[in-house]
Amino acid sequence: MERERKAKEEKAEKLRKLLEEEEEEEKRKQTLPPAEPKKCPPLGLESHRVEDDQILASSMSHHGFSALRGRLNMQSSPDEEDVYGGAWCADTEEKEHWFQLDARREVEFTGVITQGRNSESHNDFVSSFFVAFSNDSRDWTVLHDGYAEWLFYGNVDKDTPVMTEFTYPVVARHIRVSPQSWNGSLCMRLEVLGCPLPTSYPTENDVQPTDDLDYRHHNYKDMRQMMKVINEECPNITRIYNIGKSSQGLKMYAMEISDNPGEHEKGEPEFRYTAGLHGNEVLGRELLLLLMQFVCKEYNDDNPRIRRLVDGVRIHLVPSLNPDAYELAYEMGSEMGNWALGHWTEEGYDIFQNFPDLNSILWGAEDRGWVPRIVPNHHIAIPENFLNGSVAVETKAIIAWMERTPFVLGANLQGGEKIVVYPFDMQRPARADNRGNQPVLQYHQMNEETWARIQRQNEGALRETADENLFRWLAMTYAHSHLTMTENHRGSCHTDDITGGQGIINRASWKPVVGGMNDFSYLHTNCFEISIFLGCDKFPHESELAMEWENNREALLAFIEQVHRGIKGVVRDVDGNLLANATISVEGIKHDIKTAPTGDYWRLLNPGEYRVTARADGYSSQTRLCVVGYDATATPCSFTLTKSNWARIQQIMAQSGKKPRLATNSKGSPNSRVSVESTRSTAAPQDERLRRLRMMRLRRLRLERMKGSMTTVATTTTTTPPPTTTMSTTTEATTSWYDLWFGEDSVTTNDYNFEYRIDDY
Repeated sequence: MERERKAKEEKAEKLRKLLEEEEEEEKRKQTLPPAEPKKCPPLGLESHRVEDDQILASSMSHHGFSALRGRLNMQSSPDEEDVYGGAWCADTEEKEHWFQLDARREVEFTGVITQGRNSESHNDFVSSFFVAFSNDSRDWTVLHDGYAEWLFYGNVDKDTPVMTEFTYPVVARHIRVSPQSWNGSLCMRLEVLGCPLPTSYPTENDVQPTDDLDYRHHNYKDMRQMMKVINEECPNITRIYNIGKSSQGLKMYAMEISDNPGEHEKGEPEFRYTAGLHGNEVLGRELLLLLMQFVCKEYNDDNPRIRRLVDGVRIHLVPSLNPDAYELAYEMGSEMGNWALGHWTEEGYDIFQNFPDLNSILWGAEDRGWVPRIVPNHHIAIPENFLNGSVAVETKAIIAWMERTPFVLGANLQGGEKIVVYPFDMQRPARADNRGNQPVLQYHQMNEETWARIQRQNEGALRETADENLFRWLAMTYAHSHLTMTENHRGSCHTDDITGGQGIINRASWKPVVGGMNDFSYLHTNCFEISIFLGCDKFPHESELAMEWENNREALLAFIEQVHRGIKGVVRDVDGNLLANATISVEGIKHDIKTAPTGDYWRLLNPGEYRVTARADGYSSQTRLCVVGYDATATPCSFTLTKSNWARIQQIMAQSGKKPRLATNSKGSPNSRVSVESTRSTAAPQDERLRRLRMMRLRRLRLERMKGSMTTVATTTTTTPPPTTTMSTTTEATTSWYDLWFGEDSVTTNDYNFEYRIDDY
């Protein structure tokens, strides 16, 4: 009995201790902080890695609002009721509504990001919803909190994304979002967050990086540190400088990569890549940082292709032209920024469309017949007081950088679409008549059918540059070197394919803009520039950077190599002096370029034979036949110019401080004489041009009188003329310079020798 009593007491003691340990463990669990939700990247609804056949919905209001329009940040067409709606919208007559995604394999779902409808006139968004999961798309389990189905709260406006994270990850293949309440119509856009299982096999969309690079997002401080590290690793081929400051004082850093950084080498072309014109389009920024790392590493590893690039081209890489706006977008993160956040500068400017409108100047001059004698077809001057107007400080810095560096080729990297666009970016208006009056075609006087017919007849004619074929080649070089840019059989990011399967398009025929950076670069400098839209997602997740680098690496390098396509050379005089600002013209292409301050030039051309002419003030022009082949290097084509007779005359007159001036006798004089009047050479440039025009008109009148009277004109003397009214005085009192040149009795191009153009006088 004693033994049984002791055994019972020991058993009771053990049970008491066990209960105490369980109570302590329970208390310990209650005091532990709650576990952080697992962080997973987006599956790719916004970036289109999730394909169309993976998305389903219960219904749609009409064909423009199908499930395929339910991707995060999907943009609608200008006509909101067109085939391109700005969200998935359900048919409200249905009793059950859901939006479903098939991941095609089991993943750990950790959350969803929801957004309302993209619309200017409607305020539609979902305010609450359930989430369900399935492995076979038939049996669905609604996520619950242990007591009831979990109702998640959604959006409070149509534009701001809202992230909903699950307390614990759910392993499944299918996920379904079931809206329960909404504002306006039932419309939504969304993204799904999920991680692949550790035991799952990679799919065809999963890319394993082959380069040892830093695949992450870099804010302003990280970007500066990264560029510094690259410069320390490759000090002999890199140089860091800044092209200016933003409105908030952040420097716009540039990385120069060259075998002789810091100096322009004669015969070596200059190339530029720029990114970050819009602060929330960040993929170009990271690609340029990756390109810096890649070129440095491969150059140190003696990669022959990279060595040729570095030794033969002076490369400039500017990853962030709008650093203020990027910091704003970076603070919100990859998925939480909307389509517009960080697009403009701190002052509210869109940098890409903030440049001078030189297109209107050129086209207006062409309609009046002023090109190229009065208005050149290249290096068009910036209008007066433009830089004193509504111009961003970033734009001013970019313009100054363009003007002091003789760039040959360049591209700006943007986002929100996957396409390459080339100039013109601005759509040309209707042409004017021959007398420079109002345009013949008045838009407001046409109905829609007539306007559409005229546009079809003039398709491409009103928006092509003189280098249309070359621009198309440059654009196709990048698009077809990109691994996925031409895979647009399912359509583009927001609409159907608009490129005909080529991945390129003229900007003016797609989304025309005024004051674009590409048009300004083409019309004001020697640089041929295009815009590269890198993808549908403006701010891709860090997990997608490795894949995007693999897609763009070859295209980035191949486009730089196109700077050697065409001809190159130097222009000098017979004494060997290099001639700066000499004009290089190609027969059949109405767009000239100028030599750099060092006398060298590069003219991008497609393969073929070209008659090329070099001109310089005070020198006789020279024309050569230059043949462009398919080699990887530009064809040498240099010029040696001799001083013209007119240059010698000007030199003699400059030494004596005199210049010739033509005068006519009074109306009562029977003779038509030309005298030389001694004056000082103090006329302004505008007066000099007017004097030339008057000289040509006087020459024409004199020839007509000689033919009519069949008499011999008296020999020109240097004596003091009789007291008659000179041509300059009479003209200024009665006729404007416009009437002299464009009046009914004005001189035409057939009235004087074509070789003596207005710039040669």
